[in-house]
Amino acid sequence: MTIRVVNHSKHELPHYATELSAGLDLRANLDAPVELKPLERLLIPTGLFIELQKGYEAQIRPRSGLAFKNGITVLNSPGTIDADYRGEIKVLLVNLSDTKFVVNDGERVAQMVIARHEQIKWEQTDSLDETQRGAGGFGHTGTK
Repeated sequence: MTIRVVNHSKHELPHYATELSAGLDLRANLDAPVELKPLERLLIPTGLFIELQKGYEAQIRPRSGLAFKNGITVLNSPGTIDADYRGEIKVLLVNLSDTKFVVNDGERVAQMVIARHEQIKWEQTDSLDETQRGAGGFGHTGTK
């Protein structure tokens, strides 16, 4: 699949780190480092603008290393970029640690996964088919 992209950043286009990677790393496009205080959230620009095909979305997800080592994650995870959005891709980071974190220009702050999706039509009804699980949810199967 080919996706049209406008790159207004100072950095190369996102690429897959390995042959079987699902996500492309997104880099911060900053004029100066920004400080993310504990429990603070910031929109981090990437300088990228994309044109997705109908039936596809871009999912913005946390990077596992940033989350594990620094408590930095994507707040609305996964964030969705719809096929008709033409604005700059920005990453909503939050600092869940108890120490400040500095985001530097060019730092890999999130990953983007391109995924196919379907749109549905509702069929309103008064009942649903029965299953063994039924309405059980939120831990109904126990912990062991």
